[in-house]
Amino acid sequence: MANSKTNKKTNVKRLVLTAVLIGLATVLSLIKVYQLPLGGSITLLSMLPICLISIEYGIGWGMVGAFAYSLIQFGFGIGEGVFGWGLTPLALVGCIALDYILAYSSLGLAGAFRKKGTVGIILGVALAIVLRFVFHLLSGALIFDIWMPEEWSNPWLYSCVYNGSYMLPELVFTMIGSIILFKAPQFAKLVESNLED
Repeated sequence: MANSKTNKKTNVKRLVLTAVLIGLATVLSLIKVYQLPLGGSITLLSMLPICLISIEYGIGWGMVGAFAYSLIQFGFGIGEGVFGWGLTPLALVGCIALDYILAYSSLGLAGAFRKKGTVGIILGVALAIVLRFVFHLLSGALIFDIWMPEEWSNPWLYSCVYNGSYMLPELVFTMIGSIILFKAPQFAKLVESNLED
């Protein structure tokens, strides 16, 4: 009976912390340091809270939280006119899948190496952000090549440069934020307490 109560309390704590981190990531995603004209922006560490869900509770729960965040980001995409971009139905489905669902859900993999200590956590965060970049790269080359400037002849190179121009700074800032956060003894202790999950 006591074990059931403990599990229920742990699950409530997990849900509340996940909701708070998703809310924090959402607010931080609205603080844009730089916004590109065709989508994509450098934000104030908006990916870090989503990565923290996976680091804290593992990739299974991290994927659930990241998927929920992807739906919120898609909601913002609707507000920014994703349905008004003149995409064919197939291109629209591809855009939703690559730029929203898969790109943001990939952040749930940040906890993949969490049991390897700080280095593993940093590698996991890097992996998650690089995967997000790959999905944006695919979308840019396969769907949004229609807006490629005439001076560019290779859609893959253009997509790599365009998406890299905001994803690389996001990667660097998030890595720095992760290192600072995980150097704090209180945070390291909090993460260590959940590594047995």
